[in-house]
Amino acid sequence: MEESQSRQKALITGASSGIGKETALAFAKAGVDLALVGRSQEKLDAVISEVSQYSVQVKSYQIDLAATSTVKGNIKDIVTDFGSVDILVNNAGMGYTNPLSETPLEEWEQVLNLNLTSVFQCIQGVLPTMRDRARGTIINIASIAAHSPFPSWGAYSVSKAGIITLSKALSGEEKENGIRVITITPGAVNTPLWDTDSVKMELNRDAMLNPQVVAQTIVQAALLPQQAVIEEMTLMPSAGAL
Repeated sequence: MEESQSRQKALITGASSGIGKETALAFAKAGVDLALVGRSQEKLDAVISEVSQYSVQVKSYQIDLAATSTVKGNIKDIVTDFGSVDILVNNAGMGYTNPLSETPLEEWEQVLNLNLTSVFQCIQGVLPTMRDRARGTIINIASIAAHSPFPSWGAYSVSKAGIITLSKALSGEEKENGIRVITITPGAVNTPLWDTDSVKMELNRDAMLNPQVVAQTIVQAALLPQQAVIEEMTLMPSAGAL
């Protein structure tokens, strides 16, 4: 019991596949307990099965972060149930391609709600207990598209640029409360995002980053000594942005 209480606890959104799944495995390997959030309980169960090889506590929570009005309360409930959260990884999000001139308002709102507003609500869900404990690490996953918007990626790029600004504003407000804010900004990553109906673009996935590399970066940044912080890290495929 004492060993469990001394371990750090991480909450990961979008934990059922891609970067989120690999981050869960990397944290588990490092001895960090896990609260995994995703839409599919079946996929979360599969991740838990893989994590079970490590001696960490892991619990899953089936939540649809697109329902933004319920996110803050759901995250607060997770924190209560899990017994505090030291590290929040805001990884959940969607890809979306469409020229801005052809992007319907409802699809624009869908992208912004999931990729940005749900992140804001997850943050509000963990902040009270992090402030009470005067420590915590919040990691937000952005994208190189935030800095270099690509044609047909307008709504997505705006949502990820918002993540970067949100992180900077949050850091400025919460430093005095002992809370670190980290933005990870990857280039193209070979994840199931490219297989979704909302992404209509074919690229060379073999040249992309693999999600394990991004996960390693997240864990290394999160487990730095408390007195140090990597405020923003850009991680690119060696072949370029694609």
